[in-house]
Amino acid sequence: MAEKKAPKKAAPKKESQGKKTCKMQDCKRPYRAKGYCNVHYRQWRRGEMGGLARYKTCKNEGCRKPMKKMGMCAEHFEAFMQSRKGTATAAPAPAAG
Repeated sequence: MAEKKAPKKAAPKKESQGKKTCKMQDCKRPYRAKGYCNVHYRQWRRGEMGGLARYKTCKNEGCRKPMKKMGMCAEHFEAFMQSRKGTATAAPAPAAG
């Protein structure tokens, strides 16, 4: 006679499995990374999310380049350093004698 096998119990689900959804309003897709679903995560990586920047950006208005030093992108930082060099006064030379 064939023995009847007891049905296998499913492994208990962890709370994080299948319950996380995308944090974008009205999106019901499952979570992938950074709180976004696949679609929104891809948009975020491309910088297409509007006001949600992927990286910290330059503090100069209208510049969306990644921040490098002192809150500025490399281009604005270089311009800032050049302006400081041009306006800085040199120390007086010591008196000869």
